[in-house]
Amino acid sequence: MRESKKDDNKITDCEQLVMKIIWRSEEDLCLMEIVERVNQTFLKDWKPQTVSTFLGRLVKKGFVTMYRKGRQFFYHIVISEKDYSERMIEECVDFWSDGDVSKMLIALHSKRKLQKAEVENIRSMIDGLDK
Repeated sequence: MRESKKDDNKITDCEQLVMKIIWRSEEDLCLMEIVERVNQTFLKDWKPQTVSTFLGRLVKKGFVTMYRKGRQFFYHIVISEKDYSERMIEECVDFWSDGDVSKMLIALHSKRKLQKAEVENIRSMIDGLDK
């Protein structure tokens, strides 16, 4: 039996690297631009066919659309990095902290001490909830 539709929106680590490149670009990218940038940024040696496979999966999952411009195909963002990261963080909190954000913050702080600016941002956000 097939998993829920929610699982269709999960992407692999490799697909995340490809999406990071697309999200960081201010314009739609073609395959060769994505290959070049992912290899440079993440020190990979991926061939165009490999990246094309990841892009095909991302199109199927609804993260990007593909369109032809001349002889090249370009990829356009459908799901923003902000939307995706918020969903992943929410799922992480739900799964690992039983939906308790404070448990997640405590776990984060125990592994990596929060910077003063981070603590001030959290404090400011919490103070804003009381208003």
